[in-house]
Amino acid sequence: MKTALVFFAVFFISKVIAQKYPIVLLPGSQKVEYNKRTGEHRLLGTVNFTYKGNRMYCDSAAYNEKTQTIKAYGNVQVQKDDINLYCDSFYYKTSVKYAKLWGNVRIRDSEYKITTDSIDYDAKNGKAIYRNYGKIESIVSTEKISSKTGYFYPETKNVSFGGKVKYYKDGLSMTTDTLKFNYAKQIAYFFGPTFIKNDSIKLNCNKGWYDVQKERAQLFKSVKVSKDELEITADTLYYNSKTNEIRAKGNAQYVDRKENLSCFGKQLFSSDEKKFAYATGDAMASKIIRDDTLFISSDTILLVKDSLLNIQNVKAFHNVSFWYKGMAGKSDSSYYDVSRNFILLRKSPIIWAENTELKGDSIRVFLKDSIVDSALVMGNASAIMEVDSGNYYNQVSGKKIIAQFKGEEITKVDVKGNAWTIFYPISEEKSDSVVKQKRIGMNRLYASELRIYLDSGEVQKITYFDKPDGIFYPIDQIDEKEKWISGFQWNIINKPKKYNYIKF
Repeated sequence: MKTALVFFAVFFISKVIAQKYPIVLLPGSQKVEYNKRTGEHRLLGTVNFTYKGNRMYCDSAAYNEKTQTIKAYGNVQVQKDDINLYCDSFYYKTSVKYAKLWGNVRIRDSEYKITTDSIDYDAKNGKAIYRNYGKIESIVSTEKISSKTGYFYPETKNVSFGGKVKYYKDGLSMTTDTLKFNYAKQIAYFFGPTFIKNDSIKLNCNKGWYDVQKERAQLFKSVKVSKDELEITADTLYYNSKTNEIRAKGNAQYVDRKENLSCFGKQLFSSDEKKFAYATGDAMASKIIRDDTLFISSDTILLVKDSLLNIQNVKAFHNVSFWYKGMAGKSDSSYYDVSRNFILLRKSPIIWAENTELKGDSIRVFLKDSIVDSALVMGNASAIMEVDSGNYYNQVSGKKIIAQFKGEEITKVDVKGNAWTIFYPISEEKSDSVVKQKRIGMNRLYASELRIYLDSGEVQKITYFDKPDGIFYPIDQIDEKEKWISGFQWNIINKPKKYNYIKF
């Protein structure tokens, strides 16, 4: 929006004030009357004259020397350089520097035109106003703006619009209650509920600014940005259209409905050019997988995208917790591969599933058809199963553990490398129709490799791949030194609690 758009009407008035030449009647005027008592000149018929350097045409006009006012009526046209003004009636009073144009007002120069019902110009206070709907349109581009009211300030180079304001230029559209435009900087400031559309991007807010030339914006109060099936909401948001970058602060949420994935944090960044998005500050992500949802929380969550901007993996850093179905876990970092459907936990990872706790240097959880299929525990691997409400713990450890799941329960465990197991077998006693179970003792076994079959955390069968070193202790003769695997620790108090915070 250039100088001409905002101020060609003002330039016309300003030129009128600046010139000191009197009214000059030009050839073609049909009749002139002069009232000596009132000092008024009446020009009738085809009126053609100049007033203080401005050429005017109209059906009739009146000029008063005493009051320094001029009135023009019917098919009024004013010319000054490349500026043309048209209206039904025109009034100007020099003493108060006030002008009024009304009735089919049209003002144009070589680039822009204004159309409205009427315009008031207060040169003393430096502003022009239309109050009954107006439209500004570029003659050389697609730029246009319409509103109920418009205020033009030549000295500050600002314009303000109010009431059903609509702005459009080259695919960019804005609708708002109140808009202030700085034509020199090409920045629009808006106040009140605002909707912006730039190609496929849609923005909603209640306050903010938009740099039309640099295609960037800062939005405040209940901000929402949407594109196709992606939506970002926040308290404050910075948007760069040229780079497709978004920075959001305060209750920032990223929702990808195509991927059924959502991410939340105190701050959020998204870039199509860099092909990633991340959230920081009490961050959480959720991914709907068929009939359930995977939740991940941490200090920072990173969403990595491919060339088509589809999310490939979700990375979480520091104080990581996750929940899926009946499983929960903790670690210092995690990696969820969306396409290959597995979760990798690193740095002191722990997983809880039913009454079982898995630990190791790293844990990889594999999903199959949205079901937890298996878990691979690498380095200092252990599996602890609580039985009898914490009175006993069945335990397994080794260099590597492969745990197979059925539903949310571990049914088989393969232990490789320094396999060590401690479990408490049960005997069954039948009395009439009642079956009673009783712990009979503790088994401790060492082997290089073994396989354990489980049911509800109870050992049902053990397969050895070499000769084991084992010992059995009756329940009343258990050696306390043999009761625990190395580094035994039951961490159920640290199990994260699941909660659902995101709504798609």
